[in-house]
Amino acid sequence: MKFSVRFNNDLPAERFIRMAALAEDAGFDQIWVSNDLFWHSAPVLVAAAARVTSRITLGVGVFNPVSMHPAEIAMAASSLYEVSGGRFCLGIGAGADQFLGWAGLTAGPPVSRTERAIKELRALLSGEVPEGWRPEGRLRTEPASVPIYVGAMGPRMLQLAGRLADGALPLLLPPQRYKFAAAQISEGARQSGRDPGSLDVAACIWCSIDTDEARARRALAAKIAYFGASFAPDVLEGVSLTLDDFRLIQKAMSNRDIEQATDLVTPAMLSLGVAGGVDEVVESCASLVAAGARHISFGPPLGPDPEQAVIALGAKVIPALKAAR
Repeated sequence: MKFSVRFNNDLPAERFIRMAALAEDAGFDQIWVSNDLFWHSAPVLVAAAARVTSRITLGVGVFNPVSMHPAEIAMAASSLYEVSGGRFCLGIGAGADQFLGWAGLTAGPPVSRTERAIKELRALLSGEVPEGWRPEGRLRTEPASVPIYVGAMGPRMLQLAGRLADGALPLLLPPQRYKFAAAQISEGARQSGRDPGSLDVAACIWCSIDTDEARARRALAAKIAYFGASFAPDVLEGVSLTLDDFRLIQKAMSNRDIEQATDLVTPAMLSLGVAGGVDEVVESCASLVAAGARHISFGPPLGPDPEQAVIALGAKVIPALKAAR
């Protein structure tokens, strides 16, 4: 079994650095940090984390090829691989059109733009020139064997991960979506003649853990209020929701009324993640292991007190899951 923890790049730099060191001490195998627009720069955060850790793998989950050109992503990945002593993993995804729109950015179909970026990144990180680029369009740094993970939710993106990536970061909303995601990734791998078992597939869940269940639910609700309107319709369909159900929440968020938006999150919306104490989290994750997951990735909000959440996950949840195998 492998275990990772994911943080949002809304954390102040000093706090993220502490969280990275804490995650390594807690026994996690990987740390991932998002690169959502208008927050802290994930490459900068990872570079800082590399200086306070020595064992744990560090990843950006995920870059997108719209707000950041593949040439610049490759530069960052190569440099982070060097700075971390080979501990860096590169996450790539299409980028959420809603957030890209905030910056006035538009792009083509998400799967095709991600596939093109993966191929370009593979070439650049191998010291080659991507197809269609000018001969000068290559990295001047040493080739870097950076593993590439695809962040995905929909079936076509999940299959793309199986076809081209070293690993996958399927955001499981709800957690029971693992079997579907794993099947799509395996299908993509088979289409390319690859062994599905060779991919590192992280069962990425949203987790909010606290001894006070109400506080845990509230932390998860705030996360869902912020991101809910960007979910793919087929993801919401799994818990009998539609994008229209988030209309009032989105209006409150546009008015910067985060408390009202959080209040509007329903029990059905909360079922997209896992919230509760150690027992609830262990039970949910044990079902993922029983479904075949060999990598559990715990993502934000983690809890009302993220530091204590990471400690609890490392000290209690991970040992319980290892013992239950």
